Amino acid sequence: MVQDFGNTTASNGSDATSFSLKLRAEPLELSWHHCGVTSDFIGEYFSRACRQGIDPVDARHSISYMINEILENAVKFRHGGDVELVSSLEDDRFEIRIMNQIDDETAEKFQGHLTLLMDREPGELLLERIEENALNPDSSGSGLGLLTLMSDYGAKLGWSFASERVSEGVELTTFASLRLS
Repeated sequence: MVQDFGNTTASNGSDATSFSLKLRAEPLELSWHHCGVTSDFIGEYFSRACRQGIDPVDARHSISYMINEILENAVKFRHGGDVELVSSLEDDRFEIRIMNQIDDETAEKFQGHLTLLMDREPGELLLERIEENALNPDSSGSGLGLLTLMSDYGAKLGWSFASERVSEGVELTTFASLRLS
């Protein structure tokens, strides 16, 4: 069974500048420390491929921030296996898909979170979450990154949960799209 939330379609074509990377789970144990370096590398790669009229410094920052936020989630919540990234840039649209495996319980909790996220305005949710975190210093701040991407960066996000593609758990594909101009 496949269950989708948000924007799970890609629009960049086969002529787009593209980049794929697989972060192998073994022998190096993946951790969030790898996310920043990976995000910065991909941001730098695509900032050099931007067309005229797009500020490469802004593009690098926006791409790196977006990738870091969703890659950290993929690494943090993965349930074994590799993490795969497929990204592309066409005209002023950057797109990325990140695939990883999560356990059933994590999938169920995240789907509940996404149901709430999809039913509300991201800017309102972001302000509520910031206020909650200010009132409760022990809060994890969870969800601020995704809300910031949607509210402040105008990113289009989507998630696809597929249980039949893996022998155990759920394959999660996170989609993100960002206009750079």
